[in-house]
Amino acid sequence: MQQPPTPEERYEAEAQVISGQVRPARRAYTFIFTFPTLMALWVVLSGRFDAFHLSLGVISCALVSFFSGDLLFPHSPHPRLTLRLWWRFPLYVPWLLYQIFLANLHLLYLTFHPRMPELIDPHMVRFRSKLKSEMALLAFANSITLTPGTITVRVSPDGDFVVHAIDRFSGEALPGEMEQRLARTFGED
Repeated sequence: MQQPPTPEERYEAEAQVISGQVRPARRAYTFIFTFPTLMALWVVLSGRFDAFHLSLGVISCALVSFFSGDLLFPHSPHPRLTLRLWWRFPLYVPWLLYQIFLANLHLLYLTFHPRMPELIDPHMVRFRSKLKSEMALLAFANSITLTPGTITVRVSPDGDFVVHAIDRFSGEALPGEMEQRLARTFGED
């Protein structure tokens, strides 16, 4: 039975992708999976099915897939990690959408509360995340920013975050459950 990769092995694999040391076969692999994904997204979001718009979609999706396919399907010496990510991330999205909904309700409460000026207390929250991979940090930063009431101001490659929160309640949950769910999603728990 194959052992899961150590964090050092994962970081080495990411470094190879970033530095361009990935074999051409790997680039073909990422293109083959990235292009249909992007093309499906193009068709769904554009809603245009005529030859002109579809040809624009093919050209732009092919270019993006060729130059940055490694971002969507990174090279991994352990393909199970990539498959696990692609099965777990869609499970994270409904939870995130629910959190966005709850945060919207909280902001609605703040907006219409008679003592609104007293309740709003903008401040910066600083913390260090336990997430290590760049993709996990990116997903965490974007998840924070997508949640109303919080905005990621800065994130370092070491995992140091600076987040603006509109009130104390919005900042209390950081890093919290969102970080734990992303750690499970990206296999860093």
